[in-house]
Amino acid sequence: MTMPSQAIITAAKNIKLLLLDVDGVLTDGKLYYGNSGEELKAFNIQDGLGIKLLQQGGIQVGIITGRVSTLLQRRADELGINPVIQGREDKLIALRELLESQNLGLHQIAFMGDDLPDLSAINSVGLGITVANASDTLAAKADWQTLRSGGDGAVREAAEMILKAQGKFDTLVERFT
Repeated sequence: MTMPSQAIITAAKNIKLLLLDVDGVLTDGKLYYGNSGEELKAFNIQDGLGIKLLQQGGIQVGIITGRVSTLLQRRADELGINPVIQGREDKLIALRELLESQNLGLHQIAFMGDDLPDLSAINSVGLGITVANASDTLAAKADWQTLRSGGDGAVREAAEMILKAQGKFDTLVERFT
């Protein structure tokens, strides 16, 4: 994991909600279709544990994605992710609508994306995070970039960074010893 700057650590200390894009963040960004027309997605189990650690640390995890997928809803249900907002191309408008039902300011939200549809949301929140294999334009605008690619543990890396900044990581890890 890259050592975040003091500014990133300071921003991460305020995070109460991590919002995730799906394709290219929770998955590798590839679309898999079977011969019968079914869609397949692969989710990284380490990302799942990172999400659980965030939740145990008192940080809510949600999803805003442009696509609609029953597979995604299944995975979100397994992990207790809420809210799950699907089929929203304009993620900033979805984020603003979400804020109406949350008692949070933008400075308390992190958004993690990988490509141009995520840019406005990443520019608006307290901590904009992107993955190692993000588009160059998004990587240049994000506050922090993971070393891992989307679908390959990038969410876990971001989760650990946020939890360490908040001083919660070591206590959560002790449960496993």
